[in-house]
Amino acid sequence: MVGIMYKQNPQVKNFSTSQNNSENKSQNNFENNSPEKDPGRAPLPASGAYPATRLRRNRKTQWSRDLVAQTSLTVRDLIWPLFVIEGQGEKEAIPAMPDVYRYSIDLIIDQAKAAQNAGIPALALFPITDPARKTADGREAYNPDNLICRTIAEIKSAVPDIGLIVDVALDPYTDHGHDGVIGPQKGGGESEILNDATLDILAQQALVQAQAGADIIAPSDMMDGRVGFIRAALEQNGFHHTQIMAYSAKYASAFYGPFREAVQSKGCLKGDKKTYQMDPANGREALREIAMDIEEGADMVMVKPGLPYLDIVRDAKNHFDVPVMAYNVSGEYSMLKLACAQGILDPQTAIPEMLLSFKR
Repeated sequence: MVGIMYKQNPQVKNFSTSQNNSENKSQNNFENNSPEKDPGRAPLPASGAYPATRLRRNRKTQWSRDLVAQTSLTVRDLIWPLFVIEGQGEKEAIPAMPDVYRYSIDLIIDQAKAAQNAGIPALALFPITDPARKTADGREAYNPDNLICRTIAEIKSAVPDIGLIVDVALDPYTDHGHDGVIGPQKGGGESEILNDATLDILAQQALVQAQAGADIIAPSDMMDGRVGFIRAALEQNGFHHTQIMAYSAKYASAFYGPFREAVQSKGCLKGDKKTYQMDPANGREALREIAMDIEEGADMVMVKPGLPYLDIVRDAKNHFDVPVMAYNVSGEYSMLKLACAQGILDPQTAIPEMLLSFKR
């Protein structure tokens, strides 16, 4: 799993968050990707005629292909997700994610040092919470001595110059596996995930993470208004330079399954997350979500998952003048790793090709 930052951002200032029922207007705002209508794309030049123009000339040798390559990928484009558990000297394999492990704090420090030596700029940390500490309201999320806060402090002490990104959401801490608190069941239907009642808890969670030394707070919960609530809490408590990377376009995806196994939340999840994560059928709504998060104070935005939503990544990059991140999530990772293990794909070529697609 990787996060990829897009370092070039088109200067597009005329985006509106309002929807219009006119198909033509909506199409002009979000879907018409012609060079004339889309300021994020340069018009294609005349292609010339064969044989004066032979496009294969530039492809003839490796050095020539390298010379004219439009996109390059380096470790500086990557974020490394790591899973942390309690204990000492603990390393646990995650069956659904080949070659990915859960580490105790002492061993995760070694991984942080390895990341820095490799040139990876930042880590994304995910805790595996003791089930005995999970409650309906997720109160462990804002315990300043919880696992993630201790991990942040220990890594920052040992490897101070590596960036640390930490999720804000309640699902690692709730006994029902949801990202927010649950209201009473009404009329025999499903219980409601309470948006506004969750916001204060998320802000408290963000504060203890910032106090522990987190560099980037990453709200992944998809509650309405959470970025503004968190930004206000950080400002009021002096964390003016703590960045927010919002999971702005986070879809209710089938590709999160291996991750939920990794953090051991899969078994306790009651129902699904379709009332707050985005519908995979919707694209324009993603741009509204992104626009609102930017207005509320997000410094960076994310599209998640990555591969099934590259159209959203492109639209976000074209419309917004902020860094755009794409998350190559656990299901995407595991599919590729399993195909490579079976000899169906060559990892030396398939993995770089997939990662280039994000940045391109």
